[in-house]
Amino acid sequence: MKSILALLALFITLPVAAAQLTVELDHASKTWQTAELLKHPDAQTVRIVEDVSYKRDMTYHAVPMAVLLPGLDPQSHLQAVALDGFAAELAAAPLLEKRGARAWLAVEDPAHPWPALAPGKPSAGPFYLVWTDPQAGHISPEQWPFQVAAIKQLKSVAERFPALLPDPKLAGDDPINQGFALFQKNCLACHRLNGAGDAQVGPDLNIPYNPTEYFGGDFLKRYIRDPQSLRHWPQAKMPGFAASVLPDNELDLLVGYLKHMAGRKQHP
Repeated sequence: MKSILALLALFITLPVAAAQLTVELDHASKTWQTAELLKHPDAQTVRIVEDVSYKRDMTYHAVPMAVLLPGLDPQSHLQAVALDGFAAELAAAPLLEKRGARAWLAVEDPAHPWPALAPGKPSAGPFYLVWTDPQAGHISPEQWPFQVAAIKQLKSVAERFPALLPDPKLAGDDPINQGFALFQKNCLACHRLNGAGDAQVGPDLNIPYNPTEYFGGDFLKRYIRDPQSLRHWPQAKMPGFAASVLPDNELDLLVGYLKHMAGRKQHP
């Protein structure tokens, strides 16, 4: 046991190694090395106020996401895949913005590694999608993927995973469909539903049971707001969704979608 602990301690203290990021678009593909991105002509120092992952102000050497996605149609859909299986579904348009809420790829310099996310944990590197002025674009915590390994252009979530779709008889602007859009933005990075999705972090939200089936009263909404207030354990990964990120009316829509899907179970 002592030898295992010693090896773990050594691993945690090892210097950060250079890494690579693959960007796969329909019309182009490129693999970036850490050194290339650190020397990119558009790279600059950015200060992030109240960083989502570190919970404090941070400063990074970063490249605007827009310059790493040349020729991408704003209507396109992307997925950022992290080393731990987190798969953030991202609309292209916000990533291409050059004013207001602006997306940056923060690049960890092996010579100046970032701090650990928590004791015994790695940093947010090697690549981390961060935002300046995120309030201007209503950017959610799930749009801040860290430990990113690849960014891929994919078909929309609805096209790839029909098992996630609400009843097709519903109008496009029905509250259930609005809730589905919020589910994609806030939940699909970690969770699957009906076995559908690419994430490998959290449990399926419909099979075998939907959370609306076992959370009574307002406990599901309370759990989404602050998971640790209902289920506290050190290894928990689910972040809380404050009202500033997910307003009460949007939380109601999200829960409405989940309740609707409890009646549309599809076993994978």
